[in-house]
Amino acid sequence: MASEDVIHSLFFPAFRTKVDVLPNRYKTMWFQATRTGRFHIFCAEYCGMKHSGMGGWVVVMQPADFENWLSGNASQLSPATAGQQMFESLGCASCHGANGEGGRGPALLGLFGSNVVLNTNQTVRADEGYVRESILNPQAKIVSGFGPIMPSFQGQVNEEQLLQLVAYVKSLSTTKPETPTTKPPANANTKPSVTLK
Repeated sequence: MASEDVIHSLFFPAFRTKVDVLPNRYKTMWFQATRTGRFHIFCAEYCGMKHSGMGGWVVVMQPADFENWLSGNASQLSPATAGQQMFESLGCASCHGANGEGGRGPALLGLFGSNVVLNTNQTVRADEGYVRESILNPQAKIVSGFGPIMPSFQGQVNEEQLLQLVAYVKSLSTTKPETPTTKPPANANTKPSVTLK
């Protein structure tokens, strides 16, 4: 969960669950519903003129019903596949080839869940928050050995597309590097195995 503007508070009254959602932060929430049905959700933090319109519904299904619903998506694409298509349509592969092609940005293969060395010599974990921030605010954490050349995609991708891009990056994590990696020296024959700035 993330907010693009001010503090919101996601509230599920039927499940007695509420969590604040903050700008420039990536948070997760987990709970187990105890019954199926359609339940109201709303923002429990006054957030501006449209606060009263911030409502919605959560639908709880049995696993088999959920699988039937999930298989009926219009595009018939998994989030990772849709993310790959978005990645290609935005031209990301020209800098972030999965295996290091492009050379202007770190590679994606094995990124998710690995440690990434930044140009400040700090090491960060490549989790959902890191990938999300790297897409929306790429100058915040620049990978060691790479320049600050990646543009921000804030406002160019919506929340669903952003989740699809994150799912695609996660899908490339089948081969994780064992140690933090940076861009190799110019005379090295190996390719970098971390990505995003």
